[in-house]
This record gives sequence, structure tokens and C-alpha cells, in this order.
Amino acid sequence: ERERERALTWVIQQSVVEIRRACYRIDHLLMWRGVNPGSRCARLWSGGTPSPPCRQLAPVMSGSRGLASSDAAAASRITDYTPFMSALANRREPSPIRALQPMLQIPGMISLGGGMPNPDTFPFSGVTLTVRDGTELTFDAEDLNGSLQYSSTSGVSALVKQLTALQTRVHQPPTDTTLCVTTGSQEALTRAFAMLLDPTDTLLVEEPTYSGALAYLKPMGCRLVGIPTDGEGLIPSALAAALETWETGAHAGTPKPRVLYTIPTGANPSGGTMGLDRRREVYAVARDHGLIVLEDDPYYYLYLGEERPPSLLSLDVDGRVLRFDSFSKVLSSGMRLGFATGPPALISQLELHTQAVNLHPCGLSQVAAAKLLEHWGPDGFDAHVKSICGLYHRQRDAFLASAERHLTGLAEWHAPEAGMFVWLKLLGVEDSLELIKTDAVAEKVLLVPGAAFSVGGPSGYVRAAYSTASPDDMEEAMVRLARLLRRNALK
Repeated sequence: ERERERALTWVIQQSVVEIRRACYRIDHLLMWRGVNPGSRCARLWSGGTPSPPCRQLAPVMSGSRGLASSDAAAASRITDYTPFMSALANRREPSPIRALQPMLQIPGMISLGGGMPNPDTFPFSGVTLTVRDGTELTFDAEDLNGSLQYSSTSGVSALVKQLTALQTRVHQPPTDTTLCVTTGSQEALTRAFAMLLDPTDTLLVEEPTYSGALAYLKPMGCRLVGIPTDGEGLIPSALAAALETWETGAHAGTPKPRVLYTIPTGANPSGGTMGLDRRREVYAVARDHGLIVLEDDPYYYLYLGEERPPSLLSLDVDGRVLRFDSFSKVLSSGMRLGFATGPPALISQLELHTQAVNLHPCGLSQVAAAKLLEHWGPDGFDAHVKSICGLYHRQRDAFLASAERHLTGLAEWHAPEAGMFVWLKLLGVEDSLELIKTDAVAEKVLLVPGAAFSVGGPSGYVRAAYSTASPDDMEEAMVRLARLLRRNALK
């Protein structure tokens, strides 16, 4: 009886999701036809309030770079992702054994298919986790067996349900999307690179960009083209200029890129955060030049201002944004949980890669996260995020105060609006590599030289993280760095 109830609940939930998606699609079709976008379909789901995605998208579509007609808008929507796929991705096939996994949820199903271990052999009898508020989250027998057994490639159903609700509430994607749970967002990111890039391809990245991405991309052999950034992240005009002059400029004769990789919130390492207008401009450029956008946003919930800018996913009317979220900065980095959200065709391809490598993320971590999110509810999750932001806000302010006292005249920086990094430009230093790797270590202060985040060439920058050091330790670190820079200036 319990299995029948769960199966019926799942069917109802999926039906509601599909109806909601259909309503958003109708809502946006009405927008293209010139009808008030906050009309009937939106009110079905918002109690009379126009849908947020339509309100956010209206300025994008009516702007100088927006598409004026419904025909032009439809032309920019992606319906076939095959041209974007790498040769490797196009050769992938579904695992016939993994395909059986969802059928195990059908009531009355007797499985003689997959080689699943007998749960009676699992040596654990119970798991209890204590939340900081004193609540105990206990795994019952069903939870435990489900977390220790092979599970769906897309993720444990309870967590997928929680994350789908979270993405809908926070981003309200205006097009059809789905998601999959991954072993940290790093795994999803590297699999997206493998899915979309061949060694002969070109990828647009921010300059500077995330060193973890470069660690995968450089050995891969694809051509990396850095787009300049400033204190507010990626510069849209620089992106547009690079693409508009591709065939005739410095990149003539090389494959024009079809993918952009960006970190829009609290970028690692620069700390830059794109505001709404800049995000709209970046998305418009992506539409003009037919780009898939990889939105790597692990610091989205570490925004230190009053209101987070909407994600690129929330602006995506074409199905060209693949978004990566992480629980490493929100729950625990050791749980190794991330999730990718985007067009179903792209998510399905990511899952084919997972099927061939590690089958699915850790079940224990997934069930623990699902139980925690269920315990918190939306309000509890928001309260937790607010408390995290409060901590990092204090850490950032302490670091900036110490930097102001000791590095003025020796370095320049922008105050980050999100994340956990400050990007320091060392004045009079063209290449910080040896200075930081050798001299700074001798002074007992650890920083990361800018070259680690550069597509190529030396860098006079360093990245400082204010996430874990105490205010006193940050003060002492700035004293040591200032002493080092003064000594270096005398050489």
C-alpha cells in the first residue's frame, strides 16, 4: 500500500511539474505575441502576481539587442543540440542496466535485472545526524537501504524533488528544464566540457577564471580565449567585440566558439558579480552569436548585498543556459554534492557520462541533504543562507579593513559583493608567481598567484581568501604581505 501511495504521489508531482512548465511556455508565447505576460497562466501559479521571469525578460526582449518579432524569437530558441555536442558525446549510448533503475519504483515490480547487492549484507543498521538546532535526523530502514543501494543516475528521488522545488522557487526558469545531482559541481562542470568541446574547439572564458576549470581544460587541448573582466565580472562589450570580429581579427582562421563559460556571482578568483543589466547584455550577446552558456555559480548563495541578481538561467528563453550549483559553500564541501540544471537534452547527456563513470553520486550524502532540506523547509533554508552571508560579510569587512590599513599604496582591489575572495593587484609587480610561491611562504602567508587563474602569460595579481582566517590572523597576514611588497620594491 505504501508503494502504491508513493507511486501515485510521484505521478501527481510529475503532472504538476509538467502543467507548470506548460503554463510558463504559454505565458512566454503570449509575451512574444504582445499580450500582457503576467496573465492567466502566470496567475495560476502566483496567486495573481505576474510571473517573475516575464517581468525580468521584458526589458531584455524589448532592448536594442533583443528580438522584436515572435518569428525572430522562435528562431533563436535551440531545438537541436546535436551541433553543440562533441564527437565523444555524440557517440555515447544509454546504459541498458541503468535504464532499468527507474522501473524499480513501479509497484509490484520483481527485479531479476540489475546486479544489486542484497541489502541484508549492508553492515550498517542506522544513521542519526544532529543539526545545530538540536534536531536529530534519523534514517529509517527504508532511508538507509535506499542510501546504501545503487540509485538513479539523476539522483535520489527525495533530493531531486527538493532541488526541483528550490530551482523553481529561486530561478523560475522560463523554459523547460530538468536537473541532475552530481558529485560536486566540479564533476558536472568537467562533464559539460567533455560534452560540448572537442580538442580542436575554442572556448570563451573569463580572464581570470577558475583554476579548477583550467586544470581540466588545458590538458584537454581546446583553445581558450580569455574575455576581460572588471570588478563587476565579465565585460559584455569585450565579449561582443571578440565575437563580432572573430573572422577578421586576431582569431581569424580558428573555429568560432559555440560555448561561453562564466562565473557570474562572486567569481573565483576576481570576486566580481555581474548586475542584472550586465547579465542581460551577456545573454543578448550569447543569443546573437548562438552560444551555449555554462553558468558556474557556486557562490550564488554567498551574495552579501540586499538582493541577489537574477541568474542567467532565469533569463533563458532559448534553452541555451546550463547552470551549475553547489552545496559545498552552503552545507558542506565534504558531502560532495552539486547539481546541474538546464535543457533536458543537455542534462540527459551529462547523465550518460555519469552512467559510464561513477553511476551516481553518494547516496548517504544525498539522503542526508534531502532530510535536512525537508526539515528546514524553504524558510529554514533561507534563514541558514542568511546566517552564512552574515558570517562572510563580517569576514570580508575584516579583511578589507586590514588591507586598507596595510596595503594602501602597495596594491589595488575591488570590494567583492559575493563569495570569499579578494583579487589583489600588486603594484609594480608584473609576475607574482615566484614572489608568492617562495618569498610569501617564507613570510608564512599563503596566497595564490594570479598565473594559476590565467589563460596564459604572467600575472601581477594574487588571490586572497577571507573565508576561514580569524580577523587577527588576517591582520597579521596583511602586515607580512606589506613587509614583503616593500622589500620587493627595493630590489
